[in-house]
This record gives sequence, C-alpha cells and structure tokens, in this order.
Amino acid sequence: MDDPAAGRVAAVRRFNRFYTRRIGLLGNSMYGSDFSLAQMRVLWELAHRAGITASGLEERLGMDRGYLSRILGSFRERGFVRAATARHDGRVRHLRLTGKGRKAFAPFDRRSDEEVRATISGLTGAQQHRLVGAMRAIEALLEGAGGSDVPFSLREPRPGDFGWVIHRHGALYAQEYGWDATFEALVAGIVAKFVRDFQPKRERCWIAERDGEIAGCVFLVERSATVSQLRLLLVEPSARGLGIGSALVAQCLRFAREAGYRKVVLWTNDILHSARRIYEGAGFRLVKEGKHTSFGHRLVGQTWELKLV
Repeated sequence: MDDPAAGRVAAVRRFNRFYTRRIGLLGNSMYGSDFSLAQMRVLWELAHRAGITASGLEERLGMDRGYLSRILGSFRERGFVRAATARHDGRVRHLRLTGKGRKAFAPFDRRSDEEVRATISGLTGAQQHRLVGAMRAIEALLEGAGGSDVPFSLREPRPGDFGWVIHRHGALYAQEYGWDATFEALVAGIVAKFVRDFQPKRERCWIAERDGEIAGCVFLVERSATVSQLRLLLVEPSARGLGIGSALVAQCLRFAREAGYRKVVLWTNDILHSARRIYEGAGFRLVKEGKHTSFGHRLVGQTWELKLV
C-alpha cells in the first residue's frame, strides 16, 4: 500500500532542492561577496532589528550558539557591529550595526531585491499574486500564523475589492465546507445591493490588509432605523489567529453605536466555529436556530444579536 506521508515528504524535499537551486544557495557565498548565507542572515537581522541581543538572534535564526558567536566575533573584528550594555541589566548586550557594517550590507540588500524582481518579472500580476500567496501559506503553516510580527490595518474598500469579496467567499467556502455556487451567488447579491443602495452614514464595509495584501473583510448594513446587520465576515486562512476577525467585528460595533443603532444582528451557520467564537467574544448571544438546506448541504442556521443600549 502506498504511504501518503512518504509522497508528501518527497514533494517537500523536491521543492527544497528546486528552491535552493533557484536562489543560488548551493554556492559558498552570497551575491559574489565573501559572506556566507548564514552571515548574510545575521547581517539582515542586525540591519532590521537594531538593539537585538545575541540570544534574540539565536532564537530568531535557530542557529547554534557557538556558530553564531563566531560570526559575531568576525563582524566585530571587521568593525561591522558594536555592543552596548543595557541600562536595566549589565548582563544584557544590545547589538547594532556600525556605519561601516551598514555600508557593507547595503549593496547586497539592493542586489537581493534586484534578483527577486528579475526572478518574478516574467510572471503576470496575477501569477505574482499567486506566488506570494503560496509563499505566505507555506510560512503560516510551518511557522504558525500567530507567530508572525507583520501588522494588519483596516481600510475602506477600493475599486476591485468588491469582486475580491465575492470571489474569496465562493472559493474559500467551497474549499473548506464544500458549498456550491449558490453561496457565491448569494454573496454577489449582498455585495451588489450594498454598492447600489449604499448609505454612507448608515452602512460600511471594511477591508483588512496585511503586508500589502487583502486579509479579510466585513460589512455592516441597515436592517431598520434601529437595527443593523453584520454580514460577510471573512479572514484568509493565512491570516487567521492574528485577531483580524475580532478587529473587523469591533469596527462594526463602533460604527453601529456612532450611527445610532440600538442593536446589531447577524445570521450564520453552526459549523462556522471560528466565526461563532468571535461573535461570542464580542458579546453577541444566540437567539434562534433552525435547520435548512442551502448551498448543497443540510445546515443549522443561527441568528445572533447584540443590544447596544
């Protein structure tokens, strides 16, 4: 019997061989310099994390303490790095690149950017988007999305964002729950009505953005003079665990209060466990549920509400 795990292991190893060959990691130096890959990684961290400690470098890079110590020692001999004793603890030493160190690192940093630009220049914009998305997915799966230090922001929608909302709802719910195209049609109708009948003082959409890419969305629409509805909350899998969903819901509730609504309601399904935890955390309570057949499945729909006053 074939071992599925063995096939996955072989695929990962094949990708590792391809990628190390593609970015030139098989040589003993980087970009024609006398720096090894390990030395260049240490330089990059020192250039972008001024004041980091040796133990912090060790943790971030997963590098052997003795090996890292030898690299830092060579940098000190060349005048690339200096250490300053922390005021709060004389045992702690903060590391910083000197002007000489930054001057040595800068051309290789630029060359790295140039090589990546050249590598992806033959791809279309859509292909570049897929490539970056796949890389982020690998990083999130292997490292854990919650461990990333990339911040996120919330903004109003721009041209093209509404199409993204429809596309990602359709694709993601089909992938994760097997829902059919009727769900995408439902989302398209909600978005179309929002755009067509938009009331800026009563309704809003927010887009979550992380590292220049859309990471999620949410809508707040009018149901009546005193009741608003939260709709189409979505967070990309690669961005889950960062608090984006909670931030989007909190933004809706702030706006609902400012707009004078007395209550916020929402409709969801019981299988959407992560979303339900966000709603519960924001103070919503379950008021009604019932079975229904939608999107090609037997589901249990739920109505939740939050009184604002």
